[in-house]
Order: sequence, then structure tokens, then C-alpha cells
Amino acid sequence: MGEPCWKERLAVNSHQALREMERKLPVFKACSPHIGMRHYFVDLMDLFNQRYPLCPAARHLGIYLLDLCMDHFVIDVKELYAIFITCLLLACKFEELGVRVPKLEHLNNFAALCGVNLVLTKKDLLKMELMLLECFDWNLWLPTPADFIDYYLLASVSESDLYSGCLVSSLAKAKDSMETYSHYFLEVSLQDHVFRSFRPSLVAAACVCASRFCLNISPCWTTELKLLTEYSWEHLAPCVDLMLIAHRKAETKAREGQEHVVILQVQERQLVESLTLPTNPTQVLFQQSSSYHPLAEHSYVASQFCAPIQDLCSAYRESLLAPRPATSTTPGDSDAQADLPPVLQPVSIQGPVTMEVALPAEPTRCLALVLGNSYFSENPSCTPDCFDV
Repeated sequence: MGEPCWKERLAVNSHQALREMERKLPVFKACSPHIGMRHYFVDLMDLFNQRYPLCPAARHLGIYLLDLCMDHFVIDVKELYAIFITCLLLACKFEELGVRVPKLEHLNNFAALCGVNLVLTKKDLLKMELMLLECFDWNLWLPTPADFIDYYLLASVSESDLYSGCLVSSLAKAKDSMETYSHYFLEVSLQDHVFRSFRPSLVAAACVCASRFCLNISPCWTTELKLLTEYSWEHLAPCVDLMLIAHRKAETKAREGQEHVVILQVQERQLVESLTLPTNPTQVLFQQSSSYHPLAEHSYVASQFCAPIQDLCSAYRESLLAPRPATSTTPGDSDAQADLPPVLQPVSIQGPVTMEVALPAEPTRCLALVLGNSYFSENPSCTPDCFDV
């Protein structure tokens, strides 16, 4: 019998290239004044995906591009939706097949569905795309957890694994369940910006580990997975804890309402506060990329709106302030564990704190829309086939 497919040279080389790229990702500081709006746009992404299905890589890249824009630039709240749509479009063009890239008609219909008084033209989108591409130095190869998950799933279950103390009877069914759970936890990681504290590859590995725990497959982390991902259990524990707490919050809210959610929120907050930067470069923090150059300062004319876009905060203010579980449907609640074992308690890693919530010392650049008075016209010429890929 030949080597496992995850050991083939092409797969190994691709994985190593992605790991090298993630080491150059810019540090995420969570310093945007609109960070609370992030939940709103993740919800919009889910809604858009229901109407126009996208691959996980496109969804994760779209939200990551938005995170970078919000983190590095001062963006008016009225401009956030247009920035979100452009980030989504760039991500789809980079990750999706041409026939699956949303058309201009789809984007405008979606805006109307969301109650956003915004109509884009082909020229508008083109100008915004160019502006954001300059922001990212024309580099959209920014690894996300979705780029690693399928590779790690190749070794997620083996014949030597135990299910509830017995050997796995059907490896194919176990792999199907692992894939379902892992993609569920992948969506969990998209909900909260705290997962930006970890490298994308570590988040993907944590999705597999959390899935094995929920499926009662032991051991939770095997030597084979450790060799494949290059992460030990000690590296994964803080991220896995966060995922399982989010999972339990979703279950608790669905089964018993809000009464026990507060306890889980306290656990989650304590765990986040315990997260610290590792001194070992193989662990979880992004490294600042010397090749990443945010947009040079632009002196563009502020955009004009045919009517002010609704304040996006107002529609979602209550939902953003309320405790929020992951939006993805929990796969197989009966398999989930009610209590975390002692080994899954918060693990402190020595070093400085990872999440920086204060505004940076340097003045943040203002990201003004570049499109002038014609950007949002009252009667744009929009035809279904006017947006060419």
C-alpha cells in the first residue's frame, strides 16, 4: 500500500507554502471603532450564502478582507456596507469559479433584500475593487482556516481510533461525521474576531480536534495529526476551549433558553483574558509582514448617497448586544458532550497579551470612497449581464 494521500509531495508542498504565507499575515489588533458591527456582516455573509452559495474559502476570505480594512483604516459606518460587498466580490473572484462569482444584479438585489438604500454600478465596483487591491498591495493570497481544513481532514480519523471505547466500525461514516463537525466549527470560528488571535492553520487543526471530542473519538489528538499539522495538544487547547464553549452556548440557548448562557459567557471571557502571546514561533500568533503595505493616503472626494444609508447599527443594535451563539446549525446534538473534561480547561501560555484593543499610536488612515458624486446615482444603468468576470 502506498503512502497516505496527505504525505504526497504536492500536498505537502502546498501545505508548507500556505504555512509560510500565514507567517507574513498582518497582526490583527481588533482596534476598529466598528468592531461590534462585525457580527452584522457575518450574518449578511450567511444570508448571501443561502441565496448564492459560495465555497468556505471565499466566505472566510471575504470576512478576513473586511477585518483588515476595518482594522487598518477609519471607515465611516455608512461606507461599511459598500466595503463589505467589495471584499466579498474580490474574495469570490479569487476563490470561486467564474460562473459562481456574483453578478452586479445579484449584489443590488441583495442590498434591496437587506433594506440597504444602495445601488451600485459596474463602474462603481471597479473603482472600489482597484482601491482595495491597492490596500492589499495586489495580494489576495491570504490564508484562512478554510484553506487548511480539507488537508487536515485527510488524517482526521484512522482505523486505530476508538469510538466510545470501541474500534470505529465504519471509517467512511466516521469521516463523513468528522467533515460535518469540522465545517461546523469552521463556521463557529468565523463568528468571533477572537479567533484572529490564532494562526489560520491552528484554527483549522482546532476544528478537527474539537470535532473528535464532540464525536467521542479518542484520543482527541493523535500522533498522525500532530505530524500532519505540526501542532501539539498544548498548542490547540486554548482555541479548542473557545470553540467548545461557543458550541455549548449554542446548545444551551437552544435547549434551555438564556438562563445558563451567562455562566458560559463568563467562562469564555476568562479564557480570552488568559490567552497570551507564545514565545515559540510554531505557536499561534500572527507575525507582522514586512511586505504588507496598507493603502497610501488618498485625498478622494467623499461619496454622495442618493439617500443616507440606514445606520447599520440601529437595525442590529439589540442583537449585537445580546449573547450570540454561532449561527450554524449544531450537527448532531446528541453526540455533543455536556461538560468539558478537566484537560479542556483554559491553558495559559507565557508571553504578552495577543489581542490589542487600544487604538494604535500612529494615526489610522482614513479610507474614503474614491468614486465622487456619481458613486451612488439615483437611476444607474444596471443590466443583468453588465458585470463581466
